[in-house]
Amino acid sequence: MSFPRSGPATKGLSALSPCIHAPALQHLSAAAMGALLLASAGKHFRDPAFYRDVVPEYLCRQDQAPGATPSGATQEGTAENSASQNSATQSSATQSRTTTGAATQHPWAVLSRDEWIAVSGLLELAAAVGILLPPTRKLTATAITAMFTAFLAGHVDALVGAYGPEGTPRRRKIHAVRLPLQAPLILWAWSLRHPAAAGRKHGGRG
Repeated sequence: MSFPRSGPATKGLSALSPCIHAPALQHLSAAAMGALLLASAGKHFRDPAFYRDVVPEYLCRQDQAPGATPSGATQEGTAENSASQNSATQSSATQSRTTTGAATQHPWAVLSRDEWIAVSGLLELAAAVGILLPPTRKLTATAITAMFTAFLAGHVDALVGAYGPEGTPRRRKIHAVRLPLQAPLILWAWSLRHPAAAGRKHGGRG
């Protein structure tokens, strides 16, 4: 008993297969990106210390410690006049240091380190939702690509700091791995900007 060989119908099914799989693969890729962003966003709030090194120092606002008082105010057993003079001198020095520190802050230092970590966590949470929705996927993928690219500055700064005087072998290993990982993340996010290619028949007339 003989069976018919592959004909136009079989070829048509083969040509249709990529059309079916391409959108499904893109949805799966977007879901994986969303899951990654969601997990990262949660870690920003559960373990913010994990991200402290990758926030550049020049972006961090230097706030004066609340309730800071000159040490001379707590001294006892000295003459009242001497204590007053000592307190005034220390207060003047503290004010001078605070004014100098505020003057030397970078113009981009608008948030504290912890605030930057919280903001980036919220951005990743919003991106995790946007990348799952087809109508907002292209815009969100573009934003994620820009976000991962911006994160490069923090990872480079962290790696440079890891090899500085305060660096440790553990920090060097961690940041030597985290920096190169940004490249595939950027390419992955960029690939989600393009909708799944619609299948077209090649070789047909007309």
